[in-house]
Amino acid sequence: MAPDPAPGTVPTARRTPAPTARLAFRRMTPDDLDDMAALLGDPEVMRYYPRPKDRAEALAWIEWNQRLYRQQGFGLWLVTLRATGEFVGDCGLTPQEIEGTTDLEVGYHVRADLQGRGYAGEAAAACRDHARDALGAKRLIAIIHPDNTPSQRVAEKTGLGYERAAVHRSGRPVRRYAAVL
Repeated sequence: MAPDPAPGTVPTARRTPAPTARLAFRRMTPDDLDDMAALLGDPEVMRYYPRPKDRAEALAWIEWNQRLYRQQGFGLWLVTLRATGEFVGDCGLTPQEIEGTTDLEVGYHVRADLQGRGYAGEAAAACRDHARDALGAKRLIAIIHPDNTPSQRVAEKTGLGYERAAVHRSGRPVRRYAAVL
């Protein structure tokens, strides 16, 4: 791992994605626990996961991303509306292992009351561009539940095509979408 940057500087790989027309990205902190617990605890948002997360699991989610920021220079970032600062959800990049292969995945969660407005696609596209331009990634995947057609559409609009069916390490079937960057 590269040494920490000099004070006042941030290596490219540690920056957040560039803001979009409507969205801004920043690192998660423990101060975001109320928003993240509401998001990850919402049965509608988490309907394609084994179950919603409780508050302790939401804190563990934040801590996992903070470790990724330190170790990898990226993770899932908190997403807000640029105009108001209102919490939208999270979106970002994580290393994911599927059937023995680790790839860079773009993932996203949007508050249930804000779904259907294009925020997930806008955020995912910004993260895709960040992966390619700032991190030098050559490949990007999305791991999606077979019944989650809205997320499959987001992946396709982001330029990821269906690659194949796979089995997640949890034993659940998934669809893997991928793109060469």
